[in-house]
Amino acid sequence: MLASAGILLSVSALSQSESGDMPRTSWGDPVLQGYWTSSTFIPLQRPVELGNKEFFTPEEVAENTRRRMNTEYAETEAGTPEDVHYQFDDYAMNRTEESVTFSERTSIIFDPPNGRYPELTEAAKANMAEYNAWRRDHQWDSAKTRSLSERCLIWDQQGPPILPLGYNSNYQFMQTEDYVILVHEMMNEPRIIPLDGGDPAENALPQWLGNSRGHWEGDTLVVETTGFTGRTNTPNLRGAPMSTNAHVLERFTRVNETTIDYTFTVTDPTVWTAPWSGNFPFRTIDGPQFEYACHEGNYGIVNILSGVRREELDNYEATGSIDGEGE
Repeated sequence: MLASAGILLSVSALSQSESGDMPRTSWGDPVLQGYWTSSTFIPLQRPVELGNKEFFTPEEVAENTRRRMNTEYAETEAGTPEDVHYQFDDYAMNRTEESVTFSERTSIIFDPPNGRYPELTEAAKANMAEYNAWRRDHQWDSAKTRSLSERCLIWDQQGPPILPLGYNSNYQFMQTEDYVILVHEMMNEPRIIPLDGGDPAENALPQWLGNSRGHWEGDTLVVETTGFTGRTNTPNLRGAPMSTNAHVLERFTRVNETTIDYTFTVTDPTVWTAPWSGNFPFRTIDGPQFEYACHEGNYGIVNILSGVRREELDNYEATGSIDGEGE
């Protein structure tokens, strides 16, 4: 794996790469079709102590990779939540068993220059405080009050913007002259992008993943997305959902046989005080991509709610109150 890191680092500075013998379709566009992974050790936000340091040295990347490989999937402590979630090796979800994209970046976010989210607006902070207060009292009420991913509806990281998951960060890209279709392994929700260059807000109903329209600028596929519902949490964004005013701009550039350079910018003046941008590479992987099948016996949500009901019953029998605090 470390040897692979050394090889792949040569393409990590993607802005300096040349397309060379980049594969093209019969109609002349760069080939995006295939199987890709965004699995990476690059954090979304840069650690505060790194300040404005945008890139690691190759030596630092090798050391960070070695450390993550040795510690991320170490044996868990018996009886802890981590221990009962998944046995990663048994289900082939250990990152040492899959392809990983390497980069010299210290974080996916590169703008703002500190590699971290801009500040939330005052309105967004107030909305989040209200939501968190509601969630403390009602998150265990029923399946409808659990997250959309727990309910097997959508997975926030499938984008836009696309962001890596902890595992199964895999995609199948398909393309014709008129469409590009992105299918994420985790929820199988196809994202169909017309290549007509039209306005994504025109004649479109709001959707969880927004409405996307794409066009080619040279060898780069440019995708604009608007029309979000304001009801889905963009991953890891302090729980703040993008509003109905959000705009996401994505750029997919095939730079060589094995790599797509992916850059995005999120603009949402209702939620953030400034736009923010990120970048990471997609790397080719072998297909096919198998169905995630989250709904087949969704024991997770059943066990979560039944565990809470058991706890409430125990509290009621002990104190006369389901929250264990008596009357």
